[in-house]
Amino acid sequence: MLRPAPGCGIMEYTVLIHQAEEGGFWAEVPELPGCYSQGETIEEALRNSREAIETHLMAVKVEATRKELESLRQDELKRQL
Repeated sequence: MLRPAPGCGIMEYTVLIHQAEEGGFWAEVPELPGCYSQGETIEEALRNSREAIETHLMAVKVEATRKELESLRQDELKRQL
């Protein structure tokens, strides 16, 4: 489990590490569908997973913002009609 730095208010996510058939390891974050990473070692896979989680959450936030802006724009167009 990746843990946040003390006092930073970040959520914890479970990271499942699997041995890759071709060598190395791959990781998945069950709470974040589609969030995967890999590394040559378990430690590297965990470090890469932290970056994958950050990137995944940023993409989710961007998409939510885009949808919210689109909804506001649609509401404004309806009011103008």
